Amino acid sequence: MKNIKYLLILISGICAGQNKFEVMNGSKRYSAEISVDNCNAENCEGKAVIKLVDKNSNRFFQTLTSDDLYFFLDEKQKPTVNVIQLYGEQSPLIFDDFNFDGTEDLAVRNGNNSGYGGPSYDIYVYNSTKKQFVLSSQLTNLVVENLGMFVTDHKRKRLITYSKSGCCWHMTTEYEVVPNKGLRKVYELEEDAMNSEFVTVTTRNFVNNKWQTKTKNYKISEYYKE
Repeated sequence: MKNIKYLLILISGICAGQNKFEVMNGSKRYSAEISVDNCNAENCEGKAVIKLVDKNSNRFFQTLTSDDLYFFLDEKQKPTVNVIQLYGEQSPLIFDDFNFDGTEDLAVRNGNNSGYGGPSYDIYVYNSTKKQFVLSSQLTNLVVENLGMFVTDHKRKRLITYSKSGCCWHMTTEYEVVPNKGLRKVYELEEDAMNSEFVTVTTRNFVNNKWQTKTKNYKISEYYKE
């Protein structure tokens, strides 16, 4: 009986060890230790704790949590980092400057609650006054309301989201980050192919505080050429 108890404790310890992962190359400033409840050979999920360490000082920086840090494991049985693929892999942690203020922010995977059961994230932005990451409800909602994690365009300083309805209606939306005010929608590309022969393409640009709209029809066979 004692041997059985010892074996169970040993197995439990091994499993717990398998559910801890180090992420060293996702950020210039931080390394991360992920502890997640459940893992198998392909993926992990469940409640998780993410501990961040400042690489410069090698000191603990902050702890964040997720109710469901769902992610796949790569060929080395490790999580990816900073991968954003529409309809594909989206990493458990995404480090980037989401509000274009020059400091690194962090997106933490939290379930599959975006459009069509896609990945959802809690978005944390670095607060220079508090010197820690704070949750941004506006950026978090931007993920939940669309098809997974948004794309950050640093060159144009825009956040890009994608949404759809069924097979034949798609929307691409771009936002600017207005300091101390939040997000401002500045561009939409609507592709409506509900008609079996034509796709109606509508572009909307927000210029000088006014929306400028253009609409054009294309033959589906020409518009969706490979």
